[in-house]
Amino acid sequence: MSEKKVTFEQRITRLEEIVAALEKGDALLADSLALFEEGTKLITACTKQLDQAEQQVVRLKKSADGTPVELPFETED
Repeated sequence: MSEKKVTFEQRITRLEEIVAALEKGDALLADSLALFEEGTKLITACTKQLDQAEQQVVRLKKSADGTPVELPFETED
């Protein structure tokens, strides 16, 4: 899958296809390794995209004077 304007949803769909193919277990070893490698690259790309999205998320809260204040997104740890 080339990196030209591939959406997050397209990556997830392809990951689902790869998982299904690997779960079947009837692919040749070389093909399974190629699918696994493609899957790990997709996971890396998805993780990067999710990290970027998380950094953009802010929670709006009203300040004492009623104006909106942007606060960083708080994650649950």
